[in-house]
Amino acid sequence: MGAGDLPIALGWAAEEGWNPGLGDAAPFRAADPDGFLMARLDGEPVACISVVAYGAAYGFLGFYICRKGWRGRGYGYATWRAGLDRLGARTVGLDGVLAQQDAYRREGFDLAHRNIRFGGRPAVPPASAEEGLVAIEGGIAEAVIAADRRWFGAERPAFLAAWLAPGPTRQGLALLRAGEIAGYGVIRDCGTGAKIGPLFAADRADAERLFAALAATRPGREIFLDVPEPNRAAVALAEAHGLAPVFETARMYRGAPPALPLPAIFGITTFELG
Repeated sequence: MGAGDLPIALGWAAEEGWNPGLGDAAPFRAADPDGFLMARLDGEPVACISVVAYGAAYGFLGFYICRKGWRGRGYGYATWRAGLDRLGARTVGLDGVLAQQDAYRREGFDLAHRNIRFGGRPAVPPASAEEGLVAIEGGIAEAVIAADRRWFGAERPAFLAAWLAPGPTRQGLALLRAGEIAGYGVIRDCGTGAKIGPLFAADRADAERLFAALAATRPGREIFLDVPEPNRAAVALAEAHGLAPVFETARMYRGAPPALPLPAIFGITTFELG
């Protein structure tokens, strides 16, 4: 994709009900500028896929969409094959919608766990300064980028530099303990409501502090949190705040899955990029 093509893919994702963030295009491209492919027929975009490489050993597949009206003709599958060819022998992860999971299994992907998108209007205290919680900016952003690998399982500095940049549609908070990054979260505005992701913390108490502080920046608005189902504390956190399941995916891998610390992952960064 060229620079002007990713907004087209984001528009298709919105039509599918995936509710992407309003400012997602720039950080997505920063993650891997060559990792976004679009199929065209006589110049017209008909399908897309993202195949972001995180180093030489791991990649993540998303944005697999064939435009309505062009499905069932092989254009989507040709795009899929081109994407997998780009990632080569890497382990590849994806978050698959229910309708496509059998097809992914036939392509060599195995189920790791379910993810559940919870949504609702949480009742949280008004935003206020809280000891240990700091805005992600400057040197704090650099520390978060350095710490992120222990939760994500791969380095993604270019993506995070853009994802963490504060602006009118997104804010991030880090939890400091003894001067070290103990967890962090980002909230970003979407077509509908706002999403919190990632939300990384050592335990539910830390995750609660981050979640409440982030949600308080969007009072009265619908908040979404993408939770890996095996993290029962994360499920309990979402339910305790009145959020209910609205969507689900299956985290699947082709190749050896990364050893992720699921008990510390209270919110996935994004279904599109992992």
